[in-house]
Amino acid sequence: MKDQSRSSRLSGEVEVALTARMEPFDSFWEAPEDIEAGYDRFARFYTHNYLPHVPDRRDARILVISCGPGYFVKLLIDRGYTAVSGIDSFPEKIEHAVRKGLPCETAEAFPFLETSAERFDLIICEQELNHLTKQEILDFFALCRKRLAPGGRIILHAINGATPLTGSESRHGNFDHYCSFTEYSLAQVLEYGGFENVEIYGLNLYVFWTNPLNYVALAIDRLWTWFFRLNFRLVGKDARIFSKKIGAVGTKPA
Repeated sequence: MKDQSRSSRLSGEVEVALTARMEPFDSFWEAPEDIEAGYDRFARFYTHNYLPHVPDRRDARILVISCGPGYFVKLLIDRGYTAVSGIDSFPEKIEHAVRKGLPCETAEAFPFLETSAERFDLIICEQELNHLTKQEILDFFALCRKRLAPGGRIILHAINGATPLTGSESRHGNFDHYCSFTEYSLAQVLEYGGFENVEIYGLNLYVFWTNPLNYVALAIDRLWTWFFRLNFRLVGKDARIFSKKIGAVGTKPA
């Protein structure tokens, strides 16, 4: 297999290769085979899960890391945001975005964050945080804090290790997954990384309301959430979120 590792360099340090190689952190890996169909499909997911946390100001400076074909970039522009940009380390993915006229470019996440002179109001990470090692996560947060304006936000998501149904398989089913999170540990690392007003929430995968089966899946999801909460309480745990993936929002202190 071709070595697709990506490298980064923090100020004053030697160059260090990021650990994930088969699915590098700074590229989007969830696009369907039909790239074009993904623009509508992911727009529904983003509208429900991410858009409520995006600043209301349409001139907010927004960076989408691991943007892939520009799914979230396009949604933001369609919603009237005027200062959006995206980066992805794979040129072939950026080519799709460029053909759409989207402001995306080929760049590796860590070097871009280190060298960019821009101050962003929002940075959103489209790749799961689990593709970074623990030290790389702390380095990533330090770089994001550096590039965020005071009061700026970060939005990210990760595998939820608390869910008994998929937590273990999701963590170990990909060679490039180095950790998983719960609502507590994700808030813990964001706060340690210098962010405040941290909010952790479950990502809703059943957002395609035109399909009646999604209502059934959503009902089942609600039932097993309460079942898991009860069982966790019985062993002294206070976990509340059992979705397959969890999202997080943090704010850089003003």
